[in-house]
Amino acid sequence: MFGKILIANRGEIACRVIRTARRLGIRTVAVYSEADRDALHVEMADEAVAIGPAAASQSYLVIERIVEAARLSGAEAVHPGYGFLSERPAFPEALAAAGIAFIGPNARAMAAMGDKIESKRVAAAAGVSTVPGHLGVIADDAEAVRIARDIGFPVMIKASAGGGGKGMRIAADEAAVREGFRAATSEARSSFGDDRVFIEKFITEPRHVEIQLLADKHGNVVYLGERECSIQRRNQKVIEEAPSPLLDEATRRAMGEQAAALARAVGYDSVGTVEFVAGQDRSFFFLEMNTRLQVEHPVTELVTGLDLVEEMIRVAAGEPLRMTQEDVRLDGWAIESRIYAEDPYREFMPSIGRLTRYRPPAEATKGGVTIRNDTGVVEGSEISIHYDPMIAKLVTHAPTRQAAIDAMSDALDAFELDGIRDNVPFLAALMAHPRWQAGDLSTAFIADEFPGGFTGVVPDPEVLEELASVAASMEIAAAARLATLPGRLRPGAVAPRRDWIVRIGGTDVALTLGEGAGTGQAFTTKTGRDIVVNAAWAPGDRLWSGRVDGRATTIQVARDGSGWRLAHRGIEVLARAMSPRVAALDALMPEKRLADTSKTLLCPMPGLVLSIAVTEGQAVKAGETLAIVEAMKMENILRAERDLVVAAIKVKPGDSLAVDAEIMRFA
Repeated sequence: MFGKILIANRGEIACRVIRTARRLGIRTVAVYSEADRDALHVEMADEAVAIGPAAASQSYLVIERIVEAARLSGAEAVHPGYGFLSERPAFPEALAAAGIAFIGPNARAMAAMGDKIESKRVAAAAGVSTVPGHLGVIADDAEAVRIARDIGFPVMIKASAGGGGKGMRIAADEAAVREGFRAATSEARSSFGDDRVFIEKFITEPRHVEIQLLADKHGNVVYLGERECSIQRRNQKVIEEAPSPLLDEATRRAMGEQAAALARAVGYDSVGTVEFVAGQDRSFFFLEMNTRLQVEHPVTELVTGLDLVEEMIRVAAGEPLRMTQEDVRLDGWAIESRIYAEDPYREFMPSIGRLTRYRPPAEATKGGVTIRNDTGVVEGSEISIHYDPMIAKLVTHAPTRQAAIDAMSDALDAFELDGIRDNVPFLAALMAHPRWQAGDLSTAFIADEFPGGFTGVVPDPEVLEELASVAASMEIAAAARLATLPGRLRPGAVAPRRDWIVRIGGTDVALTLGEGAGTGQAFTTKTGRDIVVNAAWAPGDRLWSGRVDGRATTIQVARDGSGWRLAHRGIEVLARAMSPRVAALDALMPEKRLADTSKTLLCPMPGLVLSIAVTEGQAVKAGETLAIVEAMKMENILRAERDLVVAAIKVKPGDSLAVDAEIMRFA
């Protein structure tokens, strides 16, 4: 076993590796860029070494700086995490030359599987089912169009050295192939330093199912079940689960055995993941092999009881596997939600800033349910434009899929984030979606179910009445607190108001406060429904945790002017609890009109201007590209929403823009 290891990564995966190393009694060395000087992984490690500027291309992606940091710190081995250098064969080769072990697969296996084109050739030779496609290097967009025409639309354009949804485009026609080829090669070049792409047939209504492998340096290989990662947006995974609701035991075994055969064919010796595209009929085809630890590895850990980081370290130290295939057992169900710094209400544009509040639900195992939160931030951390926008991975494990979903819904309701926009409301909405709950999935799920983007969950009338009752209950508690302040009337000197109008979700809910609800309040609606709310809530608390009609309920609450901002199960509403007289007067108040922005193009996210596709005075048709802005390693194409004429361009390529910065103005 190693005495000291260096983690060549940042954020939550660096923290994740440090936790396991600490448990094993291994000292750790963190590396950090200028932007990460005060990051959590730097604080957690026993030592830390600065490796350069904020840009990953000048720090985390520079092999020489990582190797030198390992040498200076006396680290015996390096764990690459995922992303950055984790799948670069040159990295373990450079470490080996310096006499430092690599906690990952050997360079030969990494080269064979890390190259998406070569891996498909090897997989086919090993008897693994593969998707029809063109595996040769493509010279230009004209050749890409010819290949796509021969394969048949739709096609997938993918970076050969890619991963994480970067350098990947789906094209349904020739024009989309040309644009997709340009975007994929550009993203691949900037993210991986390798602009090669290939094209393969895109399977309609596909599901993304992957097999987790574990292999040692003695020829032993086991597969640890599957994960389903079909809930994706822009080819980036959003929710993962283990096992898959699609597979039966026979399909699981067939996929696992093919994945293990591929690992043996290349002499693989670490954790790795073989990804498949699966049809709704359980047919499956090889996509690629990721020669590293996956972001979604916690769901496998929870259903198998294994620590995959520990297994990686033991394999790298030369130990044989401590299990055989017969020893592998899958227990219960686990779900992972990726919490991102992005605004789901603005087409998931990245959000940057300081986390002024970060209070994830407590990690615990209780009543057969486990809550786990893998993160690399703390309250006060800065979310930077330079790196991936993932804040945390919230994971739940329970005996059944439905129990794991219910636990995730509760945990998301209790996840407090402020200072940046986040996708927690969207994740909560997904958990409540009937199609998700039924396990009727495909990689087009989000596009199919949210074709116009995410606009929030519209509560049904019953839920609206319950939220209105909670708002009225909080207003009563706030009034009672106010009465205790110096110079105020004694508590109880003024009885709580009986009649309420709660303006919520575009409607008015009339409530009457009743008697005999114990420590809570009993409200009666205009329709005669009785709602009892009970909570030990005090003004200033950001979580309302109590019971509504006997059901345990958690709602995020915050004062917003004279009302309360409530967030629950993907619902976000403003509730204003008033007397009937005040409500009648409030209805007469004029509405504030939003500024007209129809003649300007505003930057939807903080980012870097890559290119401007138009000139001043140019007439542009709806759908044509206006500009391309890069944010958090992804290129975002801004298109004209209607026919227009460009009057003035306010920025130039290379400019860094804040959210809502003006890019151009239209006539």
